Parts: sequence; C-alpha cells; structure tokens
Amino acid sequence: MTIIRSILDTDLYKFTTSYAYSKLYPRAYGQFRFIDRAKTVYPKGFAEALREEVRKMSELALTRDEALFLSRELPYLPPTYIDFVKGFRYDPEEVTITQDEEGHLSIVAEGLLYRVTLWETPLLALVSELYYKVKGIQPDMQYAEEAIIRKARKMTEAGIVFSMFGMRRRFSADVEDRMTQLLKEHSGTNFYGTSNVYFAFKHQLRVSGTHPHEWIQFHGAMFGYKMANYMAMEDWINVYDGDLGTVLTDTYTTDVFMCNFSKKHAMLFTSLRHDSGDPLLFTDKAIARYKELRVDPTIKYIIFSDGLDPERAIEIADYCKGRIGATFGIGTNLSNDVGNDVRPLNIVMKLWKCKMTEKERWHPCIKLSDVDGKHTGEPAEIRLAQETLGLTVDA
Repeated sequence: MTIIRSILDTDLYKFTTSYAYSKLYPRAYGQFRFIDRAKTVYPKGFAEALREEVRKMSELALTRDEALFLSRELPYLPPTYIDFVKGFRYDPEEVTITQDEEGHLSIVAEGLLYRVTLWETPLLALVSELYYKVKGIQPDMQYAEEAIIRKARKMTEAGIVFSMFGMRRRFSADVEDRMTQLLKEHSGTNFYGTSNVYFAFKHQLRVSGTHPHEWIQFHGAMFGYKMANYMAMEDWINVYDGDLGTVLTDTYTTDVFMCNFSKKHAMLFTSLRHDSGDPLLFTDKAIARYKELRVDPTIKYIIFSDGLDPERAIEIADYCKGRIGATFGIGTNLSNDVGNDVRPLNIVMKLWKCKMTEKERWHPCIKLSDVDGKHTGEPAEIRLAQETLGLTVDA
C-alpha cells in the first residue's frame, strides 16, 4: 500500500499558499531543499525506495467527494482553484532524491511555485514513515492509544483548545489517523480540528492552519528583507480579504516582525503564530505591541505551535489567561508518541531560492529564526539579511 493515499493528505497551508502564488505570482519558480537537522544516516537503498513512493504519488487524483469537501469547508478557495486541484497530478520529475556514501539524504523539489510548494509536507511524511518501515521499527499501539487519551483528557480538563499539527513528522499515516480519531472521541469541542486536510475530510473535522515561512521568505527575496513581513501581510490580505487571519511572526525574528506589524494589520489579523523562541517572552512582546497600537489584546489570539506537549500548553495558557487568547497547534507529540523508544526525525523542507519568472536569475531565500540553530539558507545571505535588519551578526 502507498504511504500517501490522497491528494488531500497534506497540510491546509499548502493549498492556501499554492492558491496565493497562483493568483499573485503565477510565473514564479521556487526550489525547496530537505534539511535533516540531526544528520541522520539512512539505510542503504533508502533513496531508491523513496523515489518509488514519489512515483506512486503521480497516480493520485482528487475524488468527487474530496472536491465537494474542499468547496464546502474551504470557501475562501475559489472554484477555479478547486478545478486546478481536480486536475492536479504530482510530477516526480520535479523532485531529485539522492543519498551519499555515508547514507545522508538529499531531496530537492523545483518548479513553478504554485505547484512545487505542494511537495513539502507529503515528502516529509514520506521520509518519516519510510524510515521506520525500512528500519523495521514498530509502534506500541497500546501505549500510543493510552497516551493520546490521557493527553486529550488532560487538555480538556484544563480548557485547552488545540489542533493536530502532526503530519510532517508523524510515525505513519495509520498512526495519525488513529490518533485523530481518538482526539475527536475524547476531547469534545476542545479539539478544534486538524491541519491535515484528508483526515479532516475522513473524520468530519474542521481544517485548521496558517501560512508558512516560505510565503515571507519569498517576499524577502523579491522585495527586500525590510519590506518582507509588510508585503507578505499585504499580499495575504489581497488574496484572502480577511479570511485566514493568522500571521506567522518569526521568519526574520519576532522583533523585526513587531516593527512591521501596523495598526491595520493588528486589526485585520485575528491572531499571531508563535513558532520559535521563548513563548512567554513572545506573549509579553505581542501584548506590548497591541497596546502600543491601541488594540485590546484580550480580543486577539496567539496560536502556539513550537514543540508543544500538553503540560507546556497548560503552562502557556495559564500565563496568557486574562491577557490574550491562546490556542495551540500540537504536532509530533500527538502523531509520533508511540513508545518503543521511537525518536521522531528532526526534518524540514525549506524554500531555498526563488525567482519571479523562468528567465530571471535565482534569488536566495533565508530564514532567521528566534533560535540561532534554526536559521536556514546560504550563510552569506543570512549575514546580509542580519546586517540589513540591524541584527547581531555571529562572528
């Protein structure tokens, strides 16, 4: 059986970002690169097995019921884009997979941005599940089910509202499926939904999600680092007209974002997403900026999504209580806590370079996280961005 079984087996933000590219920048090209932060050594022949799974993805097609679900649950995507998804087929020619003699994996996806962006999340899920399969690692499902029920009840009792953000580093599609079902059964209305569009379709849940770093990275490469956050927010507003009102803050550090976050944006966006750095310090910075802009922070939300577990979510929620709203996107802790000493892979795919048209030269894309170890991109370009933004440059 194939690992990716539906066009919808991806995160919501892949479709919303794809549509935004297609509407505003339909001729733009991008290249994504796989980054394994732990420098994992993959078993011999892994690249070949991964290429076969990618080939199988070319056979996927949207079903009639899936198309109806998209039209009903994602009304901000117009019929023209739903028609595109109906006709969309993954093209394996866009993906290059190699493995060096030491066993390290290289994956590059390149093509028109509105298409190639759709590879990111499924490729990460493929690498994660295939790694455990090739290594012969099995989940302890009794442990996993008891753990997820315990977590669901704990968060429900604490009044935590949360979503499943667990696809990219899940143990497997079957595990994510089962964990999603149990969360729905044991969390009630506290379980807001899932970012995985297919499991939202299967389990009749809301689809939740925001926009990704790549959207701001693209704008930084095209319009300059000082204007990146501002232009990315303006373009998102132009595309979605008030829908999808969550903005990501840490592509070029939170401090830079807060300087770009205007009164207009504070009013139009309902929430900020925290994805790196100290969440309590971030909360203080967000509240201070709202107050500086004369916006009541108690009517706004922060969506926390950085390496969370229930205990950490409860701690953060207590800190925010009465000051600003708090909801949570919890990922790997819900989709890959399966016992047997299984360790989730520390993998991402990031936009590495882009260009506005096929004939233009490539422009490097970088990310400056609130955590130094999460910076991505060419070192020289990272230094240039830090200098441009007045940030401390590492020696």
